[in-house]
Amino acid sequence: MNANGNLVEARNLKKFFPVHTHFFSRAKTFVQAVVGVNLSIRRGETLGLVGESGCGKSTLGRLILRLEEPTEGQIFFENEDILQYDSERLRQLRREMQIIFQDPYSSLNPRKTVGSIIGEPLIIHRMGTKKEREERVLKLLEVVGLRPEHINRYPHEFSGGQRQRIGIARALALNPKLIIADEPVSALDVSIQAQVLNLLEDLQGEFHLTYLFIAHDLSVVEHISDRVAVMHLGRIAELAQSEELYRDPKHPYTQALLSANPVPDPTLERQRIILQGEVPSPINPPSGCNFHTRCPFKFEPCPKEVPQFKEIEPNHWVACYLYGPNE
Repeated sequence: MNANGNLVEARNLKKFFPVHTHFFSRAKTFVQAVVGVNLSIRRGETLGLVGESGCGKSTLGRLILRLEEPTEGQIFFENEDILQYDSERLRQLRREMQIIFQDPYSSLNPRKTVGSIIGEPLIIHRMGTKKEREERVLKLLEVVGLRPEHINRYPHEFSGGQRQRIGIARALALNPKLIIADEPVSALDVSIQAQVLNLLEDLQGEFHLTYLFIAHDLSVVEHISDRVAVMHLGRIAELAQSEELYRDPKHPYTQALLSANPVPDPTLERQRIILQGEVPSPINPPSGCNFHTRCPFKFEPCPKEVPQFKEIEPNHWVACYLYGPNE
């Protein structure tokens, strides 16, 4: 992939979690959460990351933020390998990368006021005077659609959508370049989801943000994303421009996911692709292509060797033997 214009780039990224049978035992098996991922996020874009629950989406986001340390691989932010950073440089990096959590209820400290929650990153990074921090918090409240008097209230006094707005304001406090949104609307009512998505799009233009938008709702990802990456059992199966991927999915797994996506027009019919068999375990994933046990098109090479992730059309990447053998 072309590195020009990339804000973030992951190379051969892996994360294996040890499985212990009891407290003092040595791990003999591992959960293979992320397996050899190569992925770039371009400056100023929204990259959607979709897949079934347990496929490794959130783990990949946490690896990029260095909330989890990878088992293997490299992570570049503005062309610097952040895995080589010491604690001080990593603390400085936190200003550039922030996260919006899935659950707006558990991600906010119930004992702190909204002003304290949003202003905490400013205190940790020693930014501004007390008066300047308070002015910054009031400005952020206005930006996310909340009122100045909310600054002294507590999280339990707000609705779910308002709490997520508080989380967004906290993520914006340090003027980051990258925000990883980990299922930021999945816990909200559908009517509120649209408001939060529109807010995120407006903020992206205003603050020149780059998003990694993690979700399992394909319609939400289509609405907000410039490109979409489809993840299956720790690997990227397909990556393309959002419009292209939804119009012409190449990987059988992507086709099956999109066939399950509801169509708002009742006059249109979509042929549903029903995958047979159980979802494989990341503790003992299948050999070769990890989708072959459920793939309706599997043939001889699929169980033997992992297919290469290659560009089959301009800006359309797929890991599947249907589009030629490994080179």
